[in-house]
Amino acid sequence: MSESSEHPRLPSARSAPVVPYASYLRVYEPLAAFAEPERTHWADYARRGEAPTAQDELRRSLADLVAVPPVGVPVHESADAFTAELDGVVLVCPWRTRLRGWLALEELVAEFPGPVLDAALPPVVRRQAAADYERWRERNPHSRPWIRTAVWQVPLRWFVLVADEERDHVPGERLRYRTPMLQARRRLARGLRTLREAEGYGALAEGLVEVGSWLEEFHPRSLVELDYGGLVHALAPERLAADRSAGDLATGLAALRAGDADAASETYGRLAERWRAVRERLFAN
Repeated sequence: MSESSEHPRLPSARSAPVVPYASYLRVYEPLAAFAEPERTHWADYARRGEAPTAQDELRRSLADLVAVPPVGVPVHESADAFTAELDGVVLVCPWRTRLRGWLALEELVAEFPGPVLDAALPPVVRRQAAADYERWRERNPHSRPWIRTAVWQVPLRWFVLVADEERDHVPGERLRYRTPMLQARRRLARGLRTLREAEGYGALAEGLVEVGSWLEEFHPRSLVELDYGGLVHALAPERLAADRSAGDLATGLAALRAGDADAASETYGRLAERWRAVRERLFAN
């Protein structure tokens, strides 16, 4: 079971500043997917009705990074989760902030030059985090995160999992898609077949393979959620209202299946350019 968090209570979502740059792909699993005593922990948690938000989690992580010395990975695993309900069944998406911190640190080491990393997280902090992760993995070899995070974008491969009719947009609050796990897996498998039979989409196909391997780790009656997260506060309201990225990607895949490579390329190009413009904000300052 997750260890208790020792962080102080955060400001409410209404009073705290918005952190605008992250989007999320989440899996909510039924309580039956968890072994005891974690199952009872999450059942009690859901009954309490506590509802921390993704913004709460992100602010907490950023508070650790500005500490002196910075905390690259939390000392204790989070006991928080997101909850949902599907057909009367309670579903849980554990934060697993510590695990995700280790995985994010590995990505940073692979992507950023040493001097930049040293300025953000001193080498001694990174070495300690790596040693902690190695020991933890020996005890938990099959563990995986329930949440994936993207910075200043929604990866195009995520849109393969959802459909335009599942779009849930509340202006100023959220833009998300939710779909049953079995439906997400079917869409992924069909999209992957289409991309493998076409030319020029190898990177997208490769990304889908990796996402598919991750989804296979979860209970078949789970719920998959694609959440624009803080991007709803960073992008213009009219842009979000007009955004139909899931539908656009589906249109491109349908054109590929119909043998219309030109139409598919045009649709995919527009979609890729739309999100490239968003990602460029990462370097605006």
